[in-house]
Amino acid sequence: MNQHMQLEPIPFIDIAAQRRRLGKSIDDAVARVLDHCQFINGPEVTALEKALADYSGAKHVVSCASGTDALLMVLMAKNVGPGDAVLCPTFTFCATGEVVTLTGATPVFVDVDEETFNIDVNSLKRGIATARARGLKPVAVIPVDLFGQSADHDAIGAVAEAEGLFVLDDAAQGFGATYKNRRLGTFGLATGTSFFPAKPLGCFGDGGAIFTDDEELARTLRSIRVHGQGSDKYDNVRLGLTARLDTMQAAILLEKLKIFDDEIAARNKVAERYSRALGNLVAVPRVAPGCTSVWAQYTIRLTNGIDRDAFAAALKAQGVPTMIYYPKSVHQQTAYSHYPVADGGLPVSERLSKDVIALPMHPYLDEAAQDRVIAAVRSALQA
Repeated sequence: MNQHMQLEPIPFIDIAAQRRRLGKSIDDAVARVLDHCQFINGPEVTALEKALADYSGAKHVVSCASGTDALLMVLMAKNVGPGDAVLCPTFTFCATGEVVTLTGATPVFVDVDEETFNIDVNSLKRGIATARARGLKPVAVIPVDLFGQSADHDAIGAVAEAEGLFVLDDAAQGFGATYKNRRLGTFGLATGTSFFPAKPLGCFGDGGAIFTDDEELARTLRSIRVHGQGSDKYDNVRLGLTARLDTMQAAILLEKLKIFDDEIAARNKVAERYSRALGNLVAVPRVAPGCTSVWAQYTIRLTNGIDRDAFAAALKAQGVPTMIYYPKSVHQQTAYSHYPVADGGLPVSERLSKDVIALPMHPYLDEAAQDRVIAAVRSALQA
C-alpha cells in the first residue's frame, strides 16, 4: 500500500530549514528592533552596512530597498538619461534592463558565453558599436554575475576603460562569490546586490545594497535613497526615491551574514555532487578558472532534442521541483523587444532560453534528498 503513496516534495529553496537553524537569533534580533522602535534607518542598518563593507572589501556600502533600486540609484547618481546607451546581457532577469529604461536611457542587449552564461566580451564590443551606429552614447555596462558566478571582470573592465564606460556590476545573484580571490563588491564603479528571500544572502522581504569605493558616489546615493535629500529633509537637492532598507530586514541580515560562508560551502558541496552524478548525462554548469560561485541556482542544459516540459513533468511526479531561468531572454520579452541588440544577434542566449532548467539548490539539501533529485533526473532521461 505504501508504494502508492506520493513522495513528499523536495523544497526547491529551503528557507524554512535556515529559519529553524537561526530560530532564536532571528527572533532576538527582531525583538530588539521592536523594543527600540527605530524602524527607519535604525542602528542595525548602520551595523549591516559596516559588516557588508568588511565582508566585501568595499569602502562604502549603501543599503537600499531592493536589488532593482540598487542598480537604478547608481544610474540616477551618474545622470544617465535620454540619448545614453547602457550595455546589458540579455540572458538575465529583466531588472537589469528595466533600470536603464526607467532613466530614459536605452538598453542595448548583448549575448552571453555558452558555458558560464555571463556576458560575452566580443558581443559587448559589438553592442557598443551598435549603440554608436544608432546615434546613442554608450556610457555604462551592467555585467551580471549570473546564477552565483562572477562575470569576467578584468576583460569587461578593459573594454569599458577603452570605450569610456563605467561598470555597474549586477551581483543580485552573485554576492559572496569571488573573482581572482576578490569578493564581488569591489569591481567597477559600483556593485548592486539583492537580498530577496531566495537569494544566497536573503532577508525576509525585499532589500538590497550598493558597494563602491567612490566616496562622492556613496554620498549621492545616500541622498537619492531618501527623496534626494540635502542637508535638510525639506531641502531636496536632486530627484530621488523612497529606497531605504527596513531596519527589521537589516537586523535579520546581520544574523544571516554570520553563517553565510558556511552556507556557501554547503552550496558548493551540493553543486559538486550534482556535477559528479550528472556530468555524463546533461550539460552541467561550469565555473570558470579563477572564479567561485555561490550557486544561487544550479542550472543544467537539456540538449539533443530532450523535451524540457516532459522532463520537468517527470521530475514533478517524483516530488522534485524545477524552475526555468529564463524561458525568454530579456530582448524576447514584450516590453523590451523594440530595443537594440548587438550586431550579429544573440544566438547563445536564445538557445539557452530553450534548453536550461534548474534543479533544487540550497545549503540544506541533504544527500538523501539530493539522491532523489539525481535518480529522478536519470529516470526522466531514460524515459
